Amino acid sequence: MKVVIIKYNAGNVQSVMYALERIGASYELSDDAEVIRSAERIIFPGVGEASTAMKSLRENGLDKVIPTLKQPFLGTCVGMQLLCQSSEENNTECLGVFDIPILKFPRVKGFKVPQTGWNNILAEQPNPLLKGLRESEYVYYNHGYYAPLCDYTVAKTNYILEYSAMLQRDNFFAAQFHSEISGDVGEQIFKNFLGV
Repeated sequence: MKVVIIKYNAGNVQSVMYALERIGASYELSDDAEVIRSAERIIFPGVGEASTAMKSLRENGLDKVIPTLKQPFLGTCVGMQLLCQSSEENNTECLGVFDIPILKFPRVKGFKVPQTGWNNILAEQPNPLLKGLRESEYVYYNHGYYAPLCDYTVAKTNYILEYSAMLQRDNFFAAQFHSEISGDVGEQIFKNFLGV
């Protein structure tokens, strides 16, 4: 199976590569549109700031390519946020696959922003990426912005408020948490994604 990790100016790509190697999956790291279009599975990781990441995607023309892709596609963390319509982080226009905004966490006494650490996910509806996972599994988060609950919400998390932990629209899957550093749960999610 040809798996491509999208290369751009945001992403803990090395962690994703290690995660795929642990489950015996081969991959290619690329920012070439034709290589990405020819992939059977695409992973879109992300760590960093939304406007800088979008600038990098626009420079390579990937902002036009990504929304047109038809194969299974998984965005994680900032990768998930960039798949949405917009982000309050520097008022950034994003890719629009999910027509929802990314919002900044409100400041609430007793809660640190960004949310950093382990938190659970609660399934909102059956989804192939959740196959084999128990209810309320723990995964690793590091983010100061969130996707609100919506029709695309597959799983939710509660930190300050309830928000979307996972989204799906057609072939596009997305996870706010870092699957690549979420231990056995993240590994199962990657296996499930490669099997969809």
